Amino acid sequence: MYKLSKIFLAAFTVTALFFSSCSAPEVEDKKPVGNVEHPEWSKNANIYEVNIRQYSEEGTFTAFREDLPRLQEMGVKILWLMPIHPIGEKNRKGELGSYYSVKDYKGINPNYGTEEDFRALVDEAHEREMRVIIDWVANHTAWDHPWTENPDWYELNEDGGFMPPRGTDWTDVIQLDYENQEMREAMLDALVYWVRDFDIDGYRADVAGMVPMDFWNEARNRLDEIKPVFMLAEDEGPKMHDKAFDMTYAWSYAHLIRVIAAGNEDLSALDSLMEVEETKFPDNAYRMYFTTNHDENSWNGTDPGMYGDNFENFAVLSATIDGMPLIYNGQESNLDKQLEFFTKDPIEWKEYEYQPFYTMLLSLKNENEALWNGEFGGDLTIYNSPENTYAYKREKGDDWVFVYLNFGGEAVNVPITDYALPEDASGYEIYSEQLPPEEQNYFEVAANSWLLIANE
Repeated sequence: MYKLSKIFLAAFTVTALFFSSCSAPEVEDKKPVGNVEHPEWSKNANIYEVNIRQYSEEGTFTAFREDLPRLQEMGVKILWLMPIHPIGEKNRKGELGSYYSVKDYKGINPNYGTEEDFRALVDEAHEREMRVIIDWVANHTAWDHPWTENPDWYELNEDGGFMPPRGTDWTDVIQLDYENQEMREAMLDALVYWVRDFDIDGYRADVAGMVPMDFWNEARNRLDEIKPVFMLAEDEGPKMHDKAFDMTYAWSYAHLIRVIAAGNEDLSALDSLMEVEETKFPDNAYRMYFTTNHDENSWNGTDPGMYGDNFENFAVLSATIDGMPLIYNGQESNLDKQLEFFTKDPIEWKEYEYQPFYTMLLSLKNENEALWNGEFGGDLTIYNSPENTYAYKREKGDDWVFVYLNFGGEAVNVPITDYALPEDASGYEIYSEQLPPEEQNYFEVAANSWLLIANE
């Protein structure tokens, strides 16, 4: 998390940010203190989401495992596997059902392979210095989960029957009751099982805010007794960082960049959002920044559809302005279709157009401390820049990264001296296609393009 005292803007306002149907989180009077002790390996990590069903024609752990060398070369550090458990059949949606309708917390989806296949995947990922977290659905189960033999483990409707989570249309799942201590203990036992017996490295907690916070705090305590784990909450609440979670979703950011890309909000809205981020979250909080994920892709649109000619600009922004960047499987191969959610719909792997692009971003993230996560990262300076552009710099010690994004339809010149860059180009490295200046004292940044410079 950057330090706000190092942000400089020509005209900076701390007004509430409103965009589309989503408003920025309210700023609390006092910034909470995060007490989570992050695993050492996470401080410069990135995260790659894996949809096993759609990753390949086979849709198996073994087929995905064949890609581990490529992902290692790309620089991936954390593999987040969407739910690997058997999917409920009763009241199932679609042909294959939702990944998030879990029928057995200690089981493996037979379509994906066996326990041995999964264990081999985790072991090889570790050999390649990657970590594995799995999706965990603690709020609800499938209608035909064995736990339904204990109706008092669930919230019941006025007729004494099972019911979907309140306020949702999730008719394929039923709500658990966290007032029931036996159920809680069974859930904790299942969480411990995968860390203890399969050596996974943590969890992504589905709809984490719908589950009581004291449950997650206890879960983190028990898991850390086995090994230091990494916990990602599908939530944006600062309280998540108190004891249980290393990282939360930067949802407000994700919503905002889509609105900006559609031309319905100005880039200056990012300034107010980053002010809120700094004020609202603990310094040590990791925030997950992304252009897409399984939900965004399936329900909201493709990368080309949401971001048009500026997809690379938003990807660079998401990887460098703050937090930990997420890549959804297929983005490195120009994922230009919305993957079906309830049936088989494999990724169309093409020429891996963006593989070098993401390799560059992840390598810089790994090596340059200015881009590290949470309090391990550098301060942020946001500069005043011309309309349709965005410029900023991250700095920590001797490490720094300068980013200039041109979202407009015409090329712009970027004067070196305006952005505190060394005039001697031999003192830094350029990661974009722009050539270092020779006799001129500026860079020319093409339309819908980006300039990324860092210390050598």
